[in-house]
Amino acid sequence: MASKTMHKPSFEDQKKLDIGKYEGEIYYSDRYYDDEYEYRHVTLPEPLRKYLPNPNRIMLESEWRGLGIRQSPGWEHYMVHAPEPHVLLFKREKDFQTKYPFGKLQ
Repeated sequence: MASKTMHKPSFEDQKKLDIGKYEGEIYYSDRYYDDEYEYRHVTLPEPLRKYLPNPNRIMLESEWRGLGIRQSPGWEHYMVHAPEPHVLLFKREKDFQTKYPFGKLQ
């Protein structure tokens, strides 16, 4: 009788599975503004929190997009809120899409 061995998915494979399962539960706040920037916060659901960098730090765009966060161009993760690291704080230049319709040239 052949035994079936279940292999535990790698960390990266499990991350992909979890993002696919929970990205619809990522919460995106309304935008709020000051004189220079527009802001929003994004809250990750509990099952995705384990994929945040440890120790907590500002993430590159590729990192936060790699967590299933979907936003239009120009947003940057600018602050870590230590009491709630799963609440990601973003900002971008006010009127970014009007100023840079084809994206900001680096």
